[in-house]
Amino acid sequence: MNDSMPGPEPEPVEPLAPEAEAETYDPVGPAPLGVERVPTGDAEVDGLLRRLGDADHLATDGHIEVYEDVHRGLRDALTALDARPGPPAPSSMGTPAASSQHSPPYNRS
Repeated sequence: MNDSMPGPEPEPVEPLAPEAEAETYDPVGPAPLGVERVPTGDAEVDGLLRRLGDADHLATDGHIEVYEDVHRGLRDALTALDARPGPPAPSSMGTPAASSQHSPPYNRS
Protein backbone atom coordinates (compact mmCIF):
# COMPACT_ATOMS: atom_id res chain seq x y z
CA MET A 1 0.00 0.00 0.00
CA ASN A 2 1.24 3.42 -0.85
CA ASP A 3 0.60 6.27 1.61
CA SER A 4 1.06 8.89 -1.08
CA MET A 5 -2.05 7.79 -2.90
CA PRO A 6 -5.23 8.74 -1.08
CA GLY A 7 -8.09 6.32 -1.07
CA PRO A 8 -11.73 7.15 -1.54
CA GLU A 9 -13.15 9.40 1.16
CA PRO A 10 -15.96 7.99 3.29
CA GLU A 11 -19.37 9.41 2.60
CA PRO A 12 -20.55 11.84 5.29
CA VAL A 13 -23.29 10.54 7.59
CA GLU A 14 -26.11 12.98 8.09
CA PRO A 15 -27.55 13.14 11.63
CA LEU A 16 -31.23 12.39 12.05
CA ALA A 17 -33.51 15.38 12.25
CA PRO A 18 -35.05 15.94 15.72
CA GLU A 19 -38.47 14.96 14.35
CA ALA A 20 -37.10 11.64 13.10
CA GLU A 21 -35.54 10.89 16.51
CA ALA A 22 -38.82 11.57 18.27
CA GLU A 23 -40.66 9.24 15.90
CA THR A 24 -38.31 6.33 16.66
CA TYR A 25 -38.80 6.58 20.48
CA ASP A 26 -41.52 4.16 21.55
CA PRO A 27 -41.89 4.07 25.36
CA VAL A 28 -43.52 1.11 27.00
CA GLY A 29 -46.92 1.94 28.48
CA PRO A 30 -47.97 1.41 32.09
CA ALA A 31 -47.97 -2.20 33.21
CA PRO A 32 -48.67 -3.93 36.54
CA LEU A 33 -45.62 -4.80 38.61
CA GLY A 34 -47.11 -8.12 39.63
CA VAL A 35 -46.71 -7.53 43.37
CA GLU A 36 -49.01 -9.84 45.32
CA ARG A 37 -51.24 -8.10 47.85
CA VAL A 38 -51.92 -10.31 50.86
CA PRO A 39 -55.14 -9.58 52.80
CA THR A 40 -54.56 -8.22 56.30
CA GLY A 41 -57.97 -9.08 57.73
CA ASP A 42 -58.84 -5.41 58.23
CA ALA A 43 -61.39 -4.36 55.59
CA GLU A 44 -60.27 -0.71 55.60
CA VAL A 45 -56.57 -1.55 55.19
CA ASP A 46 -57.30 -4.21 52.56
CA GLY A 47 -59.29 -1.64 50.56
CA LEU A 48 -56.37 0.79 50.71
CA LEU A 49 -53.94 -1.90 49.55
CA ARG A 50 -56.24 -2.71 46.63
CA ARG A 51 -56.18 1.01 45.79
CA LEU A 52 -52.44 0.67 45.14
CA GLY A 53 -53.40 -1.41 42.10
CA ASP A 54 -54.82 1.77 40.53
CA ALA A 55 -51.25 2.96 40.01
CA ASP A 56 -50.58 -0.05 37.75
CA HIS A 57 -52.59 1.55 34.96
CA LEU A 58 -51.31 5.12 35.31
CA ALA A 59 -48.27 6.84 33.89
CA THR A 60 -45.54 7.46 36.45
CA ASP A 61 -46.60 11.05 37.06
CA GLY A 62 -50.01 9.76 38.21
CA HIS A 63 -48.59 7.43 40.88
CA ILE A 64 -48.01 10.16 43.47
CA GLU A 65 -51.73 10.89 43.83
CA VAL A 66 -52.52 7.21 44.47
CA TYR A 67 -49.59 6.78 46.89
CA GLU A 68 -50.51 9.91 48.86
CA ASP A 69 -54.15 8.81 49.07
CA VAL A 70 -53.18 5.34 50.36
CA HIS A 71 -50.63 6.80 52.79
CA ARG A 72 -53.23 9.21 54.19
CA GLY A 73 -55.72 6.34 54.63
CA LEU A 74 -53.20 4.08 56.36
CA ARG A 75 -52.13 6.92 58.66
CA ASP A 76 -55.79 7.56 59.56
CA ALA A 77 -56.31 3.84 60.26
CA LEU A 78 -53.31 3.80 62.60
CA THR A 79 -54.47 6.98 64.34
CA ALA A 80 -57.88 5.40 64.88
CA LEU A 81 -56.21 2.51 66.70
CA ASP A 82 -54.87 4.97 69.28
CA ALA A 83 -58.31 6.55 69.74
CA ARG A 84 -60.18 3.29 70.42
CA PRO A 85 -61.06 2.79 74.07
CA GLY A 86 -59.19 -0.08 75.62
CA PRO A 87 -59.41 -1.73 79.02
CA PRO A 88 -59.20 0.70 81.91
CA ALA A 89 -55.73 1.33 83.27
CA PRO A 90 -55.13 -0.18 86.73
CA SER A 91 -55.45 2.27 89.56
CA SER A 92 -52.47 2.95 91.81
CA MET A 93 -54.80 3.29 94.82
CA GLY A 94 -54.59 0.38 97.23
CA THR A 95 -51.33 -1.02 95.93
CA PRO A 96 -48.52 -1.63 98.42
CA ALA A 97 -46.29 0.99 96.80
CA ALA A 98 -48.98 3.64 97.22
CA SER A 99 -49.68 2.80 100.86
CA SER A 100 -47.78 4.73 103.52
CA GLN A 101 -47.86 1.69 105.86
CA HIS A 102 -45.27 -0.09 103.74
CA SER A 103 -42.88 2.77 103.11
CA PRO A 104 -39.25 2.20 104.05
CA PRO A 105 -38.28 3.25 107.60
CA TYR A 106 -36.76 6.66 108.10
CA ASN A 107 -33.07 6.49 108.97
CA ARG A 108 -32.27 8.94 111.83
CA SER A 109 -28.51 8.66 111.71
